[in-house]
Amino acid sequence: MSLRIGHGYDIHRTATGRPLILGGVKFESDFGLDGHSDADCVIHAICDSLLGAAGLPDLGHFFPNTDSTWLNADSQLLLRRIIQVLREDGWTPVNLDVTVIAEKPRLSNRIAEMKAVLSAATGLPSTSIGLKATTNEGVGDIGRGLAIAAHAVVLIERP
Repeated sequence: MSLRIGHGYDIHRTATGRPLILGGVKFESDFGLDGHSDADCVIHAICDSLLGAAGLPDLGHFFPNTDSTWLNADSQLLLRRIIQVLREDGWTPVNLDVTVIAEKPRLSNRIAEMKAVLSAATGLPSTSIGLKATTNEGVGDIGRGLAIAAHAVVLIERP
């Protein structure tokens, strides 16, 4: 059996007039995130962690922001496609750990919902998904509420 670990990171600036979607869940908010797709930094970080673990190119290789096909795309679709790419290469996710860094909104009451969405998209049981939220303690663009970021770490296996 072969095991590999991957890390992913994504950050998006806040933007008015867009929905805020994190981990596939829409939040009530007066801002969203700026990006070509729905700008779900949680799912984007997960995708890059999976791709990195498998030694594959990053998310932009598969879904370039120059391709209008992916304009405002639901990032859950991107994640499902990345899972399919890994499975075609013989890899299976084992577990996933994600940290979301945001000053607002509060995410704690939506963690279970986000884990359920991520479980459905990855095929992992929700008990194999860690999802935490923290702030940046007022430091930098994230701390001023001008951006939201996520880190993801994944373990994949090839029997």
